[in-house]
Amino acid sequence: MSVSIVSLIPGVGHDYAHVATFGIAAVFAIGLGFFAKSQLGQGEEAIAPAKRFSARALLELLIEFIQSLSDMVIGEQGRSYIPLFASIFFFVLINNLIGVIPGITPATENLNTTLAMGLIIFLFYNYQGLKENGVGYLKHFMGPILLLAPLMIVIELISHLVRPISLGLRLANVMRGDHTVLGIFLDLVPVLLPIPFYILGIFVCFVQAFVFTLLSMVYVSLAIAHDH
Repeated sequence: MSVSIVSLIPGVGHDYAHVATFGIAAVFAIGLGFFAKSQLGQGEEAIAPAKRFSARALLELLIEFIQSLSDMVIGEQGRSYIPLFASIFFFVLINNLIGVIPGITPATENLNTTLAMGLIIFLFYNYQGLKENGVGYLKHFMGPILLLAPLMIVIELISHLVRPISLGLRLANVMRGDHTVLGIFLDLVPVLLPIPFYILGIFVCFVQAFVFTLLSMVYVSLAIAHDH
């Protein structure tokens, strides 16, 4: 796979390269947010849908998609979590797309980043579960039959502890594999042949952002449910 441009700078190791690309993605995302805000306008213009295709229209389309997905998974109650889900989606997506650029290693290939994101989701959905259900949230770990509670508690605890790890490993490994394949074909035949792999790679970037966001919604939905 191509060596990260940042890692070629004297004194900057491989881990620092991931930190640098993380910073690039963060700056890009913040800049995109300010740009979108500048396009909103004033008064009624700020809340009216975009009249033509633009960066604002594209962002509105993606936010509506995330909202509809949240409504389907969680219901209207999930709309209060839209800022979090949108932030997750755009953070993962922007980092993934940065990795498509030859020579740049995205932060989403680094397990430190993806496991940290999984841990954040883990803490968030458990907090929301306790906030929504109080002590009754612990019943989620006991199963439907009280007699099986000791066994179910062990199974549920393992299941919950594995969730942040599986989120992080899935994202990091898929993106590393995708970018490795792209890098190999770029090294072999840098002209024309990599184009299909670029298209596939961009598609994978969107799919992984979607999967990470969807699973986050599912975990929140299970945590705040009252039907246990």
